[in-house]
Amino acid sequence: MSKQPQPISPLKNFFAGGFGGVCLVFAGHPLDTIKVRLQTQPKPKPGERLIYAGTLDCFKKTLAKEGMKGLYKGMAAPIIGVTPMFAVCFFGFGLGKKLQQKTPHDILTYPQLFAAGMLSGVFTTAIMAPGERIKCLLQIQASTGEVKYAGPMDCVKQLYGQSGIRGIYKGTALTLMRDVPASGMYFMSYEWLKNLLTPAGKSHNELSVPSILFAGGMAGICNWAVAIPADVLKSRFQTAPEGKYPNGFRDVLRELVREEGVASLYKGFNAVMLRAFPANAACFLGFEFAMKFLNWLAPNL
Repeated sequence: MSKQPQPISPLKNFFAGGFGGVCLVFAGHPLDTIKVRLQTQPKPKPGERLIYAGTLDCFKKTLAKEGMKGLYKGMAAPIIGVTPMFAVCFFGFGLGKKLQQKTPHDILTYPQLFAAGMLSGVFTTAIMAPGERIKCLLQIQASTGEVKYAGPMDCVKQLYGQSGIRGIYKGTALTLMRDVPASGMYFMSYEWLKNLLTPAGKSHNELSVPSILFAGGMAGICNWAVAIPADVLKSRFQTAPEGKYPNGFRDVLRELVREEGVASLYKGFNAVMLRAFPANAACFLGFEFAMKFLNWLAPNL
């Protein structure tokens, strides 16, 4: 069970979540670039080798060819998108918890925390889907060497020009399929680990920095363990040429499994897991610090 000493404030969750999101992008973007490049690299022709042999190879080649800047490619879109997205994500979780409480000090069960987390996944998809589409397109154009978009805004303009708002929101259903169960897992596992690491008789507010980092990092790993298959399908679908998959994700799934087997649904697994721990540890640490600051600043909000 989760102990909530302070009444839940979705508004404070909103601001603290935004700050957590900024911390997450800075800590995790380089490995996100590698993940997308590994997931979307073309199948080699007979006799040719893959562009990247794996996570480390992709890291080395990106660094050699493009320097540190290459690892932070396309970061403007996630910073602009992630800050409000995490604000909305933590707001959704706070609201989901509040809606299930009969009194402000009710302690929620783990299934209730999972449900609150799933609500946050629904909230974030509206912001997440276009941001992810733009980010994936910018990340892969850098590795293919064919420069089609000058930057995030140019990408939005071109997509809108080609197929209207639908072009920008391509892959929304897959983003929902990925984020709703994964967000439930994310928040539930974080609360569970916080409970596990809190010494008897102490409150969550007294958790040490290493404990918060560990709980946040592990929550990120639990989140991605659920999210990866849908994420691979989403990256493929969002970066495919128009009309390639007329039946949406079913076509992507069939093609992937037929050509590369079920294991291909876990492409980029190492890069994702390597990124998930530090990025989410940074996110929750940022969130908890911002939350403490807001509780001190406005205790009754």
